[in-house]
Amino acid sequence: MSSSQLRRFPRRRTSVGASRDFVVHVLREWQLTELIDDIELCASELATNALLHGAPPGREFAVRLDLTDDLVRLEVRDSGDGRPEIQHADESSCSGRGLFLVGELAADFGIDQHVVGKTVWAAFKRPATP
Repeated sequence: MSSSQLRRFPRRRTSVGASRDFVVHVLREWQLTELIDDIELCASELATNALLHGAPPGREFAVRLDLTDDLVRLEVRDSGDGRPEIQHADESSCSGRGLFLVGELAADFGIDQHVVGKTVWAAFKRPATP
């Protein structure tokens, strides 16, 4: 079984919530409700990074979910320069934990550089079906 869903979002604050809603809708459609909390949080973190550090003003970012027999892969692609890095925020920091959280929740994650922009992805193991 293999499936894929993609949606583009404008670069504005409301798109972070819209991207979370998209992820939740797709995971419910795929009957993977046990993965919703982790993937929704990661989608929020990656969409926020795309909004703040990714695409230049006026551009969009894209959120994609791919489903295979073993994994659900979340991707957020933007056209911005730079390469995201895990920050080591201290207890008093109000931000800087996004990629750290993604790394803790996902089975694997990484960054694919493109000629223009990048894709930050996270892979989650599908629960065993009875």
